[in-house]
Amino acid sequence: MLSGTIPSDIGDRFSSIEFLGFTDNRFSGVIPSSLSNLSTLKYLDLTDNNFTGYVPPALGRLQGLIQLYLSGHKLEANDKEGWEFIASLKNCSKLQHLVLSDNSFKGKLPSSIANLSTTLQMLYLGDNRISGVIPSNIGNLVGLKTLEMVNTSISGMIPESIGRLENLVELGLYNTSLSGLIPSSLGNLTQLTRLYAYYGNLEGPIPASLGKLKNLFILDLSTNRLNGSIPREVLKLPELSIYLDLSYNSLSGPLPSEVGSLTKVDQLILSGNQLSGRIPDSIRNCISLEQLLLDHNSFEGIIPQSLKNLKGLTLLNLTLNRLSGGIPDFLGSIGGLQQLYLAHNNLSGLIPTVLQNLTSLSKLDLSFNNLQGEVPKGGVFSNGTYLSIDGNGELCGGTPQLHLAPCSTTTAEKNKKQLSKSFVIILASISGLVFIVFVVAIYQLIRKKLTQIQGSQLVPMAMHEQYERLSYHVLSNGTNGFSGANLLGQGSYGAVYKCTLPDQDIATAVKVFNIQQSGSIRSFVAECEALQRVRHRCLIKVVTCCSSIDPQGNEFKALVFEFMPNGSLKDWLHPESGIHTLSNTLSLAQRLDITISIMDALDYLHNQCQPPIVHCDLKPSNVLLAEDMSARVGDFGISKILTDSTGTGELNSVSFTGLRGSIGYVPPEYGEHCAVSTLGDVYSLGILLLEMFTGRSPTDDMFKDSLDLHKFAEAALPNRVVEIADPAIWLHEEAMDVDAASSAIARSRIERCLVSVTGLGVSCSKQQPRERMPMRDAAMEMRAIRDAFLVAASSPN
Repeated sequence: MLSGTIPSDIGDRFSSIEFLGFTDNRFSGVIPSSLSNLSTLKYLDLTDNNFTGYVPPALGRLQGLIQLYLSGHKLEANDKEGWEFIASLKNCSKLQHLVLSDNSFKGKLPSSIANLSTTLQMLYLGDNRISGVIPSNIGNLVGLKTLEMVNTSISGMIPESIGRLENLVELGLYNTSLSGLIPSSLGNLTQLTRLYAYYGNLEGPIPASLGKLKNLFILDLSTNRLNGSIPREVLKLPELSIYLDLSYNSLSGPLPSEVGSLTKVDQLILSGNQLSGRIPDSIRNCISLEQLLLDHNSFEGIIPQSLKNLKGLTLLNLTLNRLSGGIPDFLGSIGGLQQLYLAHNNLSGLIPTVLQNLTSLSKLDLSFNNLQGEVPKGGVFSNGTYLSIDGNGELCGGTPQLHLAPCSTTTAEKNKKQLSKSFVIILASISGLVFIVFVVAIYQLIRKKLTQIQGSQLVPMAMHEQYERLSYHVLSNGTNGFSGANLLGQGSYGAVYKCTLPDQDIATAVKVFNIQQSGSIRSFVAECEALQRVRHRCLIKVVTCCSSIDPQGNEFKALVFEFMPNGSLKDWLHPESGIHTLSNTLSLAQRLDITISIMDALDYLHNQCQPPIVHCDLKPSNVLLAEDMSARVGDFGISKILTDSTGTGELNSVSFTGLRGSIGYVPPEYGEHCAVSTLGDVYSLGILLLEMFTGRSPTDDMFKDSLDLHKFAEAALPNRVVEIADPAIWLHEEAMDVDAASSAIARSRIERCLVSVTGLGVSCSKQQPRERMPMRDAAMEMRAIRDAFLVAASSPN
């Protein structure tokens, strides 16, 4: 924890020094130019301090320099000045390592970087604000083994000359603005073991020449604009073992049978493409697979029996395809399966009872298929929090919390009923065409009439409705005339009331829009547009809607949601009484579970919805808690649906003026009129995380001048996090009746968890969007933090 500045005359003090390291301290100020006088210096390591200003060009005089580490500062450069040191380092003919990552360098990357010594083996430029293109003669650096330009604004095409870097072992080009085709010359990098080029704008086909990378064990080209088929050559890479991720592109055609050549790969991720045909039986040979993600494609046919060979599978995601047939019993023989997602297919028949024997299964999503019959009650089926079976109208039985009708018929009667139903279907089909034509004509007539009455088509007809649309009078009666006694909360565009539906005795929450409030109708439309597209256990469920006229002849619009008896997260973080007790606050474990649910919801909106949806207003009052304290994200009133191609363009026509979001949670770039993006939600999530675990709102009176919640938490990392943690967390811990030794162990475990969570919150709420962790990565890290906490809690030591 050394601080202060390095003496300006340091270069005159050590005439024979070869190694000088100040790593991981708190030195500040500028890097002294006199360092260039240390003529015998071979290794200079200033990593992770607080140096500012420009890098002295005089460092180029250190002709014996082998390693130069300058990462983790606030060093600057721009298009006008600051980059001169790159040109000067040309004189360092023995230079092997140059690490400049995680600084404030910006402006165009100078072409002189390609003139560095051919002895250079490592070049790290990531986590800066560098723009411009990769120099076309980058291939001059023939000695490079590692090249990293990640998390920058580098744009343009990957130059063909990169294929001359035949010693390259690792190439990192992810989270950049690189575009154009992937050069076929990449196939010349036969020593390459890791290729990361995700989160970019790369387009065109994946070159078959990548099949020559025989040493590659990680290939990640996800979240680009790649199209065409998956090259068979890529699927035959012999050492591909950690993962292959081609997800969220526009790849099409069948999955080649050569996928069976991936006998060593742990993770195969092909989500979010346009792949079609059957899942090939050759996948049986992928015996090392732990995670198989084929969701959001157009695969059809049955779930192949060949999957039963994948005994090590822990995650299988086949959501949003066109799979048919039944759920095969063999899935129950994959003993280590932890997550199984089969939602939004055309699966039919019974739910196999053997699935309840999977003791490791913690997530099961069978929603929106054509499943029927009795729901098992054991295993994962015993906890509705981790089970989703919505959208299967003929299921019955199960545990009481599923609220399904009891199964009153025997198996024989069910079979007989099924045969009878088939007969009815055959008869109905004979006269069905005539009937459909008649119904369509009536429907169009009614729709036209409704459109004339309401003046506009404000309610999307595609919205899934569990009940018929309700009238104003039904909602008025159910809320006792929208009385204050039933008022649950008030927002910018209306109020929410508790409502009991007639003849159902079901409690719901009715969001009534204030039509006189500017923007309320647009908010109603935006929420309808979003809600008709989403289905997820961690999102608030819409029951139905109402677009009607009140008794005074005024327009009336409302949405009806499932009722959340435990209110909002805000109520539990900041009790209205101001007094924190065990009964009105959350334990650490509860906060971790709620956080996981929020992240799962956002990951679904950003990465599994096509097109993606940005929530735009994530805050504690928009996170609601069910009876079992599981969380649901709600209020899509200012959400944005993005285009498929860019991820930033708006699809829905509804527009809003002013700042999008709530004060304290709005990402700073929105104030500069930047486009809405998923990284804006990541910022709001980061602030929400910090609020959940510090107990302080971002609008707290203590935050003024330049101090905000992000800086407050960042300054406490890692050693003072306990001091800023929400005292209510310790309140729950102290309530545990344990001995002193156990208490000390528990406190240490909690402290480690708080440091990790706070660090994640800080990473997500960085000022610059490109510096924030993508939602998918944040969700994975949060799950790892929660799992580590639970494992430690269950350990006797």
